Amino acid sequence: METFKEQLKLFTLDNLGGGSFSPRDIPAFIFGLLLTALLTWLLGKMYIRYGHSLSNRRALSRIFILLGVTTMLIITVVKSSLALSLGLVGALSIVRFRAAIKEPEELAYLFITIAIGLGMGAGFSVLTCIAFAILCVLILALNRFWHSPVNQNMYISLVLPDNGKIPCEEAVEILKKHSHLVKLKRSDDTGHGSEATFFVEFDSLAELEESRKELNKMNPSLRITFMDTSGDY
Repeated sequence: METFKEQLKLFTLDNLGGGSFSPRDIPAFIFGLLLTALLTWLLGKMYIRYGHSLSNRRALSRIFILLGVTTMLIITVVKSSLALSLGLVGALSIVRFRAAIKEPEELAYLFITIAIGLGMGAGFSVLTCIAFAILCVLILALNRFWHSPVNQNMYISLVLPDNGKIPCEEAVEILKKHSHLVKLKRSDDTGHGSEATFFVEFDSLAELEESRKELNKMNPSLRITFMDTSGDY
């Protein structure tokens, strides 16, 4: 029993008494974790409310807390050891970040999440909070004052289930007949079907309706969704 207690004491001293981290830093570390979780949670709410990404913003925002807290933990561990820092570089060269980033906005919010974790892990909690507040103001200002010069623009999402494949070239030709701008923004082929998203500018609702009718003729199972980009989520 005494041997176990001695080993436990040595283990505690080795893990909490070594380097620049001591048991007195535990409350500050826990506070930093909670503050990181709070800031990344708020960032997720901002992304859901003011983001313009076509992907599922609510699903992506759920990883912000985990990513931010994990980044803070990593920086807290490696900042006091050069050997651990070099080991982290080697580990990151093996474990690659394989999330499919389809739009620049997603990457921007992920970088903000990582920056929050970096700042908290490095001990700059006040500066991190100030920078986060400024970023929130910038996001609100951009959504309030930065409007698209084109008013009648829409995203058209085409979904074909049951292992079908959307003929993108034919869809583009149909949309070009009834609009003056067509851009293929996204195309996904899965084992359960396919999905394609186009950015289209219409001059009237009649053009939109004509496009819908011709697109439906391509395949009766095709699901068509029109999304107005002028409003908020």
